[in-house]
Amino acid sequence: MNEDTYKTIAAPAEGIYTEKRSKFIATALPVRTVADVKAYVESYQKKYYDARHVCYAYMLGAERKEFRANDNGEPSGTAGKPILGQINSNELTDVLIIVVRYFGGIKLGTSGLIVAYRTAAAEALAAATVIEKTVDETVTVFFEYPFMNDVMRIVKEEGPTLLSQGYDTDCTMSLSIRRSLMPRLKERLAKVETLRIQEETETLKHK
Repeated sequence: MNEDTYKTIAAPAEGIYTEKRSKFIATALPVRTVADVKAYVESYQKKYYDARHVCYAYMLGAERKEFRANDNGEPSGTAGKPILGQINSNELTDVLIIVVRYFGGIKLGTSGLIVAYRTAAAEALAAATVIEKTVDETVTVFFEYPFMNDVMRIVKEEGPTLLSQGYDTDCTMSLSIRRSLMPRLKERLAKVETLRIQEETETLKHK
């Protein structure tokens, strides 16, 4: 996988797995922040208030370093971890998988639970559309108006997305481009007279 691309899912998807009368309803959801995760988990806990367990796992960020698994009362490591394992094995991020369990009266045992949560999560991901996104960076530049044509020529040739532009005392322009292409863009812009570059921030967008 390239350093400036990552995989996520396009839209929510559902999978269902039944074992010894226990029903596992899995939903895979695209998320961007921990706040998104909390909001979804709370709404599912309300929606499935009569379910025995509402377990989940999530992975966030293009670097895939922010993640969590929650067993919600199931034996430790039998629910959240196998759900997270499915996110990992599919190399996905910005994904939350919630698995709701309705208990069927027959205990599944530790290994049975692991298989059930893993399979339910896999079913939801199998139903999802996986998309690739690019990790983009944003740069803001300031320059004097007479040099507008020089800047616009570089923008046209390098192809960044023009996020905003303003004409005050100076002209300002915010540009977004895929991370691997940013050094070249900056190098070219830096050669324009009077131009100043403000440090970039990272943004994410569809490929």
